[in-house]
Amino acid sequence: MTAEVLLSLFGSLWRSSRGRSIVSAHISIRENHMAAPGSRTFVVRADTSDTRPWLATAPVAPQLGQYRIAHCGLMEAAHPMKIVRSELSGTFFLACFEGEGEVLMDGAWQTVGNGWACVQPRFITNAVRAKKNCLWKFGWVRYAESRDSQGLVSIYSPTFRQFDPRAFKAAIEGLHGEASASASPAALLSWTSLVHQYVLSFVEPFRGDDRLQRVWEKIARKLDRKWSLEEMAKIACVSTEHLRRLSMQTLGRSPMQHVTFLRLRHAAELLTTGDDKIAYIALLVGYESPFAFSDVFQRWSGFRPSTFRQRSRSIRDDEISVP
Repeated sequence: MTAEVLLSLFGSLWRSSRGRSIVSAHISIRENHMAAPGSRTFVVRADTSDTRPWLATAPVAPQLGQYRIAHCGLMEAAHPMKIVRSELSGTFFLACFEGEGEVLMDGAWQTVGNGWACVQPRFITNAVRAKKNCLWKFGWVRYAESRDSQGLVSIYSPTFRQFDPRAFKAAIEGLHGEASASASPAALLSWTSLVHQYVLSFVEPFRGDDRLQRVWEKIARKLDRKWSLEEMAKIACVSTEHLRRLSMQTLGRSPMQHVTFLRLRHAAELLTTGDDKIAYIALLVGYESPFAFSDVFQRWSGFRPSTFRQRSRSIRDDEISVP
């Protein structure tokens, strides 16, 4: 599910000026799907395998499956709408085109308003909620990804940054309209391709600029090393301040925050795909103390590493979804 927290390293950096503190974010995290009067949802699904009420009447576009998309749609959310999923079974992308709401990102509630978007990797806690006295309008895409396949989110992907949602919204509207009417296979494929391409434009921000790509590729190969901002700037051949600006513009997080994100995301993969001891995994991703690693991982994912591993093995992908 991606998102990282390291209180001892980042301190107040992890307290959003518009959100809540990390500690308070996880107090009420549990499976939840609370609708609200005034909320409306327009969904398109890849098939009819998911029979939950909010999906049961949605039109079908089998072409979504070609891009591993489980469903996508538009929502007008009113308070107290709140949806919590304890483990995403696929990448989740959300883009806001009016109003503002909150998404649980990097362990804290982050306000997502008009012209902003976020993406979250699979297998982590996901939560969205509407604010009081504010109608939140957004579009989303939820992918269906197995543990054996490579997720859409890469080491270069941002968590949260500015995004023009107009074309993305229009593509979902076109897909929903076509799926609800004539359902031409060719038209459905065209609309689906557009939806997917707009998501890719967000998760692949390094086209034409390989400076940060060099940094993250090198760090991803040596996550157990104690990286400094100066070392990363040297790899990118830029100043430390310019590296900070580039990272915030493309990823929505500082370079050191992204290092922690890469460590915890890799730890999540190791926990779900292997049987290595947690203390060993902590060392592999740069934590000498398994207790410190466990605390940080819980703030990021919502669960202790041992619980995360157990849930990952017991929860079927088709039992968990996002709005």
